[in-house]
Amino acid sequence: MLQKPVPDLELSGTGNTRFRLSELRGVPIVLFFYPKDATPGCTSEAQQFRDLHDAFLAEGCHVFGISRDSLKSHENFKAKQALPFDLLSDGEEKACTLFDVIKMKNMYGKLVRGIERSTFVIDSTGVLRREWRKVKVAGHAEEVLNFVVSLSHRQP
Repeated sequence: MLQKPVPDLELSGTGNTRFRLSELRGVPIVLFFYPKDATPGCTSEAQQFRDLHDAFLAEGCHVFGISRDSLKSHENFKAKQALPFDLLSDGEEKACTLFDVIKMKNMYGKLVRGIERSTFVIDSTGVLRREWRKVKVAGHAEEVLNFVVSLSHRQP
């Protein structure tokens, strides 16, 4: 899917919002997929995107977090961490399937299906420009921001 248009996608989000990819044409978008609300790695990742949110906005870029958690769980996580961006609920795994982020993972010696921490940047025309898979949290949000900055400064 890299360097190709991303099919339209619709999900429910925090704040009683509906996320529809096609309605965000004209601005770059960051979608970061994470395994579970309020777990240490996911909290750290969300905090890093939170702390850099103004810099993303300065580039005209919208950031969204996605997991399979419920909207109620997302609302609590968003409030507790003071996240300035919406979290999208993908309980039916529509986005997870589209971006192929559901993987078999080893958790305490047991194989389980779960989200592989991944991030995607979609440009203002709806084309997937970059993906990160098997993300290590430390410094990741800054790396994504640097890519978004470089993307916005490219010549058309």
